[in-house]
Amino acid sequence: EGVGTAYLNSLFSLPRFICIYPAYLNNKKTIAEGRRIPIDKAVENPTSTEIQDVCAAVGFNVLLEKNKMYPREWNRDVQYRGRVRIQLKQDDGNPCLPQFPTRKSVMLYAAETIPKLKTRTQKMGGSDQSLQQGEGGKKGKGKKKK
Repeated sequence: EGVGTAYLNSLFSLPRFICIYPAYLNNKKTIAEGRRIPIDKAVENPTSTEIQDVCAAVGFNVLLEKNKMYPREWNRDVQYRGRVRIQLKQDDGNPCLPQFPTRKSVMLYAAETIPKLKTRTQKMGGSDQSLQQGEGGKKGKGKKKK
């Protein structure tokens, strides 16, 4: 049994498996805080489970490490925990999926797909109204300045 876990650990620690932390795709973070993609393409507070779901759905070999923390993440809350390991390349160095040659392409795909998840689209129903209220408030402020 010990040999099996050692073998598994060596498999997942090899460079073929890349790490993706939710902070990489979070539009609430600055680049200094760990965001790695443009802010207009990033997602609001993605979770490691959401990243795992979209990557597994497209056919990646995925491992979710639930209790890992991003070192630059100051908030120790459960929702910010987690790290996703993805097998980007095969043993011979070729990409596992030809449409994703780089880690950046995987991150951009995940950020593009997470908002389309059912869990996200259901939550968005209530937040649209609050966004509209916010815009109304902004218009009022503009009039006062004149």
